[in-house]
Amino acid sequence: MPRVIRSYVRIVDAVNHRIGRIMMYGIFVMVAILLWSSFSKTFTLPSLWTLEIAQFAMVTYYILGGPYSIQLGSNVRMDLFYGNWTVRRKAQVDAITIFLLIFYLGVLLYGAIDSTTYSLQYGERSSTAWRPYMWPIKIIMCVGFFLMLLQAISEFFKDIAKIKGLEL
Repeated sequence: MPRVIRSYVRIVDAVNHRIGRIMMYGIFVMVAILLWSSFSKTFTLPSLWTLEIAQFAMVTYYILGGPYSIQLGSNVRMDLFYGNWTVRRKAQVDAITIFLLIFYLGVLLYGAIDSTTYSLQYGERSSTAWRPYMWPIKIIMCVGFFLMLLQAISEFFKDIAKIKGLEL
């Protein structure tokens, strides 16, 4: 494989690995928010912000953890036939189906950028009583979709290398 492809795979994998390892601790953030919500509802006045912050934290956790999940191969596959195939056959099928993922992520990214632009331009706020601005979570979604797209391309290059009998 050309040096530029090897560098691309190494850099994208390293960035997504670091972000994914950090996002693993996001579960503790969500637990803390929900514990505070329970505490405040029981002992003090209920907080308006806890439900939405918990939702934003969960979106961040899933969206920014997605590329790491792709990298580890933790995504769900139909294993009826796939599990019995050789490594090369799996790579061939993955190299074909990754185009569907790349297309899907491209559409998601396009929509997310359009939605984020609207949110920034018009100061979009949530319709709840707390009314937070929506642009921060939309920017996180754009970054996450972009990182997933980069990771999908990295996985495509790895599959091509496996088909050729090389290792990246």
